[in-house]
Amino acid sequence: MPVKPEKQETIEALRQRHAKLNERKITAAADLKNAEEQLARLKQEAREQFGTDDLAQLQKQLESLNTENERQRAEYQRHLEKIEAELAEAEKNFGDA
Repeated sequence: MPVKPEKQETIEALRQRHAKLNERKITAAADLKNAEEQLARLKQEAREQFGTDDLAQLQKQLESLNTENERQRAEYQRHLEKIEAELAEAEKNFGDA
């Protein structure tokens, strides 16, 4: 059973609604085309830069890079702490002399 609209619109009003919907359809289609082109470009960049455009592989690579960065940061921190300890020891020995 068809749903009866609450108020009947004129043919002209219906044509205007149709025209607006058609404009929205055209805009949406253009937006979709642009998004698909951008996605294709980004996937190509990912393949060139990281060797893959697979999201799971990219996430693994990111995790690996983060792990390596943390390892290097911790190593750098230990190195600085060692230098500071040696410097403090040298200052103490110099002060004792």
